[in-house]
Amino acid sequence: VGDRVRGAQVALIIGADEAALELAAAEVAYSRRHGLIGALPNVLQTLAQAQIAVGRHADAEAAVAEAIALARDTGRPHREGRLGAVLARPAAIEGDEARLRELIAKTPPPGDGLAASALALLDLGLGRYDDALRRLEELANGHQRHSAASVTAIPDQVEAAVRSGQLDLARTVFARFRTWAEAGGQTWALAVSLRCKALLTDDEEPYARAVQLHERSTRPFERARTELLYGEWLRRARRRSDARTPLRSAAEIFERLRAAPWLDRTRAELRATGESGPAVPTAPDLLDRLTPQELQVVRLAASGTSSREIAAQLFLSPRTVEYHLYKAYPKLGISSRKELANLALEPA
Repeated sequence: VGDRVRGAQVALIIGADEAALELAAAEVAYSRRHGLIGALPNVLQTLAQAQIAVGRHADAEAAVAEAIALARDTGRPHREGRLGAVLARPAAIEGDEARLRELIAKTPPPGDGLAASALALLDLGLGRYDDALRRLEELANGHQRHSAASVTAIPDQVEAAVRSGQLDLARTVFARFRTWAEAGGQTWALAVSLRCKALLTDDEEPYARAVQLHERSTRPFERARTELLYGEWLRRARRRSDARTPLRSAAEIFERLRAAPWLDRTRAELRATGESGPAVPTAPDLLDRLTPQELQVVRLAASGTSSREIAAQLFLSPRTVEYHLYKAYPKLGISSRKELANLALEPA
């Protein structure tokens, strides 16, 4: 494992998302350039985890699909379960229980906490607070309690405990997350720490400060969750007009992330403020129309990379590259490579 991969993994552990993304992307590029096929599955896994953190779920799916294909091609099919487990969190965010359980079923033991935290997040999104709390207590007290997944799931445990009426437990676990957030100093983590404080104190100030921090941080899903909770608080305080601003922002982010359970809750809150009609306009996402490999090929082609160069980077034949482009064009409503430059294919 190269120094950049180790650096990216450490960055993920401390929540330094942008550094993790930059280091992992650089190592992927290096591995492609030097034909290090055997190293790519591990590097792509790290890249996918960073992409999920910053809300780039389609990119993460493409990275994992490539990693699984390369693991099979290099005689390591046993890696498929652990690689697929990376996508458990997006499945939980989207409320796709069937897909989540399918991914987890393929994960070899003992795991690193990703499966348990994803199942708990699914329960939380669907309002199954007691189930979420039970899973998170098992994670926090088990052999995975020191994993990154366990630490970053503490805010979920706080919310589940508050909603289950177990305030003493919520205060106890919050103290651990606050210490971690303050030690690391990551803006998104400090914002989430304030969100937890607001849940425990039922005061407005921590919510308002958290929203301000989120505006200059990574992790859009966490930002939207804070905005949803703040909007709920404002609506309960009979400040319906004020509540609409954070709720509209949350709805926009949840829709972009396809976070169906969270979007349903947000729209219900918006209706409770007196807002009629859909919270945000629904527009098809070009990226959702493509398979993971089509997305990779199309992005490279749009940047001016030739089919032969794309084939070399992705370890495909030029003919396979052309086939992916042929299948992608009608999905994107175009007929030639030249038109790719006019499309919004890069992550927001």
